[in-house]
Amino acid sequence: MTSQDYIKKEDQYGAHNYHPLPVVLDKGEGIFVWDVEGKKYFDFLSAYSAVNQGHCHPKIVNAMAEQAKTLALTSRAFYNSSLGLYEEYITKYFGYDKVLPMNTGAEGDETALKLCRKWAYEKKGIEENKAKIIVCEGNFHGRTITIISMSTDPDSYKGFGPYTPGFEVVPYNDIPALKKALEDPNVAGFLVEPIQGEAGVYVPDDGYLKKAYDLCKAKNVLFIADEVQTGLARTGKMLACDHEGVRPDILILGKALSGGTYPVSAVLADDEIMLCIKPGEHGSTYGGNPVAAKVAIAALEVLKEEKLAENSEKLGELFRAEMQKLADKYEMVEKVRGKGLLNAIVIKPTKGIKAWDVCLKMKENGLIAKPTHEHIIRFAPPLVINEKQLMEAVGIIKKTIEELN
Repeated sequence: MTSQDYIKKEDQYGAHNYHPLPVVLDKGEGIFVWDVEGKKYFDFLSAYSAVNQGHCHPKIVNAMAEQAKTLALTSRAFYNSSLGLYEEYITKYFGYDKVLPMNTGAEGDETALKLCRKWAYEKKGIEENKAKIIVCEGNFHGRTITIISMSTDPDSYKGFGPYTPGFEVVPYNDIPALKKALEDPNVAGFLVEPIQGEAGVYVPDDGYLKKAYDLCKAKNVLFIADEVQTGLARTGKMLACDHEGVRPDILILGKALSGGTYPVSAVLADDEIMLCIKPGEHGSTYGGNPVAAKVAIAALEVLKEEKLAENSEKLGELFRAEMQKLADKYEMVEKVRGKGLLNAIVIKPTKGIKAWDVCLKMKENGLIAKPTHEHIIRFAPPLVINEKQLMEAVGIIKKTIEELN
């Protein structure tokens, strides 16, 4: 079968809820992927930062295979011999009392919202059904009904109402707006992405997270960080919040928590918050299964053993410097932004060329990335990339921009 054959099958039998780049991937290793015709590409999306540790990392794959052969799933109706070890490992790794294991990032966010509301009624003393959670314009926390109810992107929410109440939207990176919203005594939490990924890699001003955290503390409001995409070494620190020394009251992790081999997410908090949820009030059949537990431990070990946060910080600076040279030379590259190896360029529509067209041309040249919105291209390679490989990939991006000018 050819690439077109596979694309046709997906189009015929699958829901049309994605618009993928026309490449059919068949194999991955490290920072590279190959299509069904055998063409090799630099992967500069990393499955939206799920494969920070590189494709098919042998340590993670081995952990998954060994556990899958022994015991894969028990549900949480019973204890298993892997979960407690994982819970101890991840809570000590990030410095929290407790973890609630789930599968996907969206489930992690939903869990955090429930935790926040339960805490509001049990601990803060907000009247039942009155709790509010502040969120930011341009947010992307998933696609469940509740999460799209806080979205400001019509593609996410239009046609899916009625919406879940209880959210107040403020501009991102706007401390005065947050301060004003926090005056409401019914506010229980502030949910924020330390860098807005899907919105186009919007990096807030230095000090924004710390100021927001301090404002929340002053009003007894939970600071909830969605680090599903920004966490786990992607931005040059283990967590993006670490850049400002902020310790979230509730921390949401996912994606690279499995190195891209398995759906694993986690919500971390201290006892005062986590123990508000009692048996039967929240859970998941697959959440905390033995395979997920062993995979997550291996994935977290790889991040530290291979110093991936340090590599991300160093090579991110190099990448942005190279992209800035492009922006200085070509009108088409309007802006460069990012932190660590989570970066983006803003494409100025010149000669009718959009970000999608740039991505198609980069694919031809051997690098795959994906636009977010019509004018932004996100660049996020696996964190195992080295300097030589990065510069080779930069050469492909430069060649592409030159060809389109």
